[in-house]
This record gives sequence, C-alpha cells and structure tokens, in this order.
Amino acid sequence: MTGKFRYSRWDGSQKLDDLDAGDVLDALSDDLMNYGDLNAALQRFLRWGSPNMPGLEQLLKQLRDARERELGRYNLDSTVEELRQKVQDVIDTERKGIDRRTQEAAPDARKLLDRIARQRTDQLDRLPDDLGGRVKGLRNYEFMDEEARQKFDELMQQLQKQMLDQMFQGIKGSLEQMQGQDLSRVRDMVRELNKMLEQRMEGRTPDFNGFMQKFGDMFPPGINSLDELLEHMQRQMAQMQSLLQSLSPEAREELRQMMDALLQDDSLRLELARLSGFMQAMMPPSELTERYPFFGEDPMSLGEAMGLMERLQQMDRLESQLERGSFRPDDVDRSLAQELLGPDARQALDQLRQVTDVLEKAGYVERKGRRLELTPRGMRRIGQSALRDIFDQLKKTRMGQHNLWRGGIGTDASDELKQYEYGDPFLLDMKETLFNSIVREGPRVPVKIAAPDFIVHRTEHMTQASTVLMIDMSRSMFLRGCFLAAKKVAIALDSLIRSQYPRDSLYVVGFSNYAVELKPQTLPQLALNDYVYGTNMQHGFQLARSLLAKHRGNRQVIMITDGEPTAHLEENGRASFAYPPTYKTIQQTLSEVKRCTRDRIVINTFMLERGPYLTEFINQMTRINKGRAFFVSPDRLGEYILIDYVSGKQRRRASSRSRARIA
Repeated sequence: MTGKFRYSRWDGSQKLDDLDAGDVLDALSDDLMNYGDLNAALQRFLRWGSPNMPGLEQLLKQLRDARERELGRYNLDSTVEELRQKVQDVIDTERKGIDRRTQEAAPDARKLLDRIARQRTDQLDRLPDDLGGRVKGLRNYEFMDEEARQKFDELMQQLQKQMLDQMFQGIKGSLEQMQGQDLSRVRDMVRELNKMLEQRMEGRTPDFNGFMQKFGDMFPPGINSLDELLEHMQRQMAQMQSLLQSLSPEAREELRQMMDALLQDDSLRLELARLSGFMQAMMPPSELTERYPFFGEDPMSLGEAMGLMERLQQMDRLESQLERGSFRPDDVDRSLAQELLGPDARQALDQLRQVTDVLEKAGYVERKGRRLELTPRGMRRIGQSALRDIFDQLKKTRMGQHNLWRGGIGTDASDELKQYEYGDPFLLDMKETLFNSIVREGPRVPVKIAAPDFIVHRTEHMTQASTVLMIDMSRSMFLRGCFLAAKKVAIALDSLIRSQYPRDSLYVVGFSNYAVELKPQTLPQLALNDYVYGTNMQHGFQLARSLLAKHRGNRQVIMITDGEPTAHLEENGRASFAYPPTYKTIQQTLSEVKRCTRDRIVINTFMLERGPYLTEFINQMTRINKGRAFFVSPDRLGEYILIDYVSGKQRRRASSRSRARIA
C-alpha cells in the first residue's frame, strides 16, 4: 500500500525529529580528536553547528543580513522632512483660510479683518526656517482658520504621544486621553519617579509598590522592581538617543529643537531633565545607544522610525547573546530570536540547548565538577565513527576476517559438528553423542556409548596478532596536519580489534623526544604539545618490544611518522635531540630495529611526508627488518592500515596516485 505524504510551509507548529546523541557525538569527534578538549569541542560545535544542524554563527549571519536589509532600505532623515511637510501643510492651510476669511467677510468688517489678516500673514512670514522654531512659533500663534488649528493640535498631540511613549512605553492609556497641553499626570508620575531615585541614591528604600499602584498603568506589564523599571527606561531612552545619533547633524538639531518646543510645560521639562541626570548617574549610558548607518531611499514617519530603532536594538541585544551563546546557550532569548528570525531560529536554539543533556542521557559524556568528560561508551562510539569513516572510503570488495579455516587438528572449537575420526581433538558434543546411542540401542538405562556414537566439534585455526601502533607526536605532525589522521586510525583500529578480533592485542605508543604508552580510552582527549621537538623512534621501538614480549604468535609494529629519527636515549636515560639527525641517532635507532628483528617483530611503516633523510633511513630499516614501508597522504592513512590488518597482512599493490612503495 502506497503511503501518502502532505507537505506544507513551515509555520512553527510542525514537530521535528528529536536530536540524536550519536549524530551529535559524530559531529564532535574530529574536533575532539584534533584538539583533545571535549568542552572546547562542544563550544565550537555550538558556535559552528554541523551540516544537519545550524550553529550560532549561522543565526548570527541571518541576523546581520536582516539588519543590513533594514539599513539599506530606509532614509532616516526623511522623518524630519515628513515633519517639515506636515508643519508646512498647517501653514499653507492657515494662509488659504486667511484668504478665504477675508474674501467672505462682510464689507463693513473687511477693513478690520484685512488688518488682522496682514498681521497673521506677517507672523507666518517671520517663522524661522528650522523645524523647532516653526513649531515654537506656531504654538504662540493665534490661528484664524479652524482647520489649520485642528491640524496643528493633532500633530502636536501625536508628537507628544510618540515622544513620551518612547520614553515611558506603556503610557498609551493616559496619552490617548490627553487633551491639548494637559500633561499633568505625566508630570506627577515623573516627579514621583524622581523622588524614588533620589531616595535610592541617599540609601533609603523607595516605596516602589505605592508608585506602581498609582502609575503602573503607564508602564508595560512584567515590571516588578525599581531595577527592572530603570532597565526598561534605559532601553527606551537608548532608542531615542540612537534615533538622534543616526540622523544627519542638521536633521538631528532640527528634531531636538522640535522636541524641546513640544514641551511647553516648564515644570515637566525640568522633571524630565532631573530624570535624565538620575539615570546617567545610576545607570551609565547603555551599550545599545548606537548610531545606525542608514543608506536607503524609502521614507518613513517618526513613529515608524522609533519602532525601527526598537527593532534594531533588539537585533543588537540578540547579537550580543548569540556571540557569547557558545559559553551560555541558555542566555539566548529564544522568543526574541523567533520574533526577529522566525520559527526556524527558535528550533535551532532549542536543539543547541539540548546538546549537552542529550549526550549525558545517552551515556556518552558525564559531568565531573564543572567539566564534561567522555565515558567509555562515548569512546566506543567515536571508535565506531572513525572506523566507519575509514571504511566508507574503501571500494566495495570482499574483505574477510583474518581467521583461517582448516578442518582437522586445530586449537579452538567451532559450532560445526562432525563424526569423530581417529586423531581428532576429543571435543565431544554430549547431546548429539547420547542421541546417537539412544537411536542405536533404544531408550534404556544404563546408556551404552560406542565409538560410532561420538560427535565432536570441528576445530579452526585462528591467527592471533599482537600489534603496537607507534604514533609520531612530534611538533611537525601537528603543524603538517597529520596528527588527527594518526589519532583517528588508532581509535578506529582499537574499535575494530575490540569488535571483530577480541583475541588480538593492541597497544598504542606515542613518541616524540620520549616514548610513552597511551591508553586507547584516552586517545580522543590526547593533544600535542606544540613545543616538543624530537622524533625518538629508538625509545618507541624499545617500549614496543617490552609490550610485545609477553605475547606469542604474530607480532608487529605499525609506525606512523612524518620524519626521520632526530632523538635517541643516552646512557643516562636522557633524550638527545639534533636536526639534521646525527650518525649516532641513526645507528642507535637501527640497533633497536635489529633487536626487534631478532624477536621476530615485523615493523611496517607509514610515512606521511617524503624527504631524503626519511627515505634513506626507511630503506635501511626495511633491509634489516624485511617489513614494508608506504608513503601515503594523511586522508588515506586509515584506509591502508585497516586494509592491511583485515586482510591478514597480505601484500597489496598500492595505488600509484596515493602511495609509493619504498624499495
């Protein structure tokens, strides 16, 4: 039966699949193995995300692009020009009204009316050119035309409302009822607010609750303390300051003068000046007070400009949160992100906030103090991921186990059964043997068993390998970008042996100026010391011999390096470093190769760089040990080592494009 699927535009109501802990750890693994710090890898993951999950940087880019679109759309100076046009419309309406009144006047009143009309016209002609001067002049002007008076009163009321509402957002209720110049309640509120701030500065406790009972309707809901009120007012004032700073100097000065002219109430102007002084003393100017470089052409009104300032400062606030979000993802306001960038942004932030919890619940990481550490289960997952990455690069081919099936005398019992033959190991399967006896003799006691009844397990020969993986940890491995590849191979090889060849043994030895055994579970956090010089292969081979001494059967060393030996141990046990390598260093290292050869330890070398010193040394080493050597690029390293391992160490012809056999 064919299923039906319905697709629709994302609207935020759809439910996406839960975050997969394994996918998250896979995305972290390369960074973790490269730098060895789980917490830093998590921070970089939150910052940059993954191909299937956007990070904070992608959200930052969306936010900055949205802000750039706003700045590139509008011409902010057009707000002042629009106000100029509205004031000019009032003046033009008044002039037309004067002409109409004089023309319609009765003959006996025309002479007086003409004299009044000339006075009014002269007043209009003497109005200053700047916007603030015109507003102030019209406030003291006695209109002859009722329509012009009404237009001017409505404009002043609208501008007062916009200006004060910008300062005290939520004040709409009182301003909508404001008639003309009746600003008494606003003045009372500002006076009471100043008293509270004065009390705060003197160390007394203001009656905030009493203030909110009287004037709480003038502010938005959710303000529960004086500090929250001050933060709210700081944001509002910062928006007004940003608006002024974003204008050209000429437009800024005109708008300032107009705002001064709006407040004819001297006591209110005084109280607002005191409030501004208290705010600057108690809360320094906000970092959100910023000039925005508009470069567009579209006009906008003053109300639209104030709304745009609020939106731009919300973008600034979200940008600041996103920039530090890799350290504190919970601090990012998801509702604000959804408002500015849409539901996809909130979805991305929700997933980023879940990353640590998902990894902990899956058992991949655990918290120790303030830091997170990888668990053994997480280590296994990283090993499986490294193994999968390597095998994904291989061509499809039949690669079997490296166990060799041979019937007859062997060492281990298999699940396959057979009739006993003379000389077979007597690995008796009692169930089948008793069944044969009962079939032959019948069900009776005692049971009589004869030689033809014997059923035994077939045996199989299993090759067991003991391997030391020697990883060059000198400074050059990191600088050339080879260390991550070597580390990934070590983790993948450990995962392969644990899952497919549990009888085998794997040791990991890191060597620079000295050699040290590395535990596989510590490999993801292993980081190079940038200041360690020296490639002490001699000490590495010594340590490898001691580790392999307790094993029998196939024993080998797989060495990954990008350079020739440049250090050896002196008789006092201290490392001696020299570059180019000295004759003594070469001879001491080759002597250790001879000891490995006597102990029947095969050394296979994978070289990540090609150079004359390294080539000559490897030539000498392979002539002594009869092992193999390959030149291979770091991105193909794991492919060749694992092919070599799973194929039972059969010789394979290397691709001429990616590696070359060194004779």
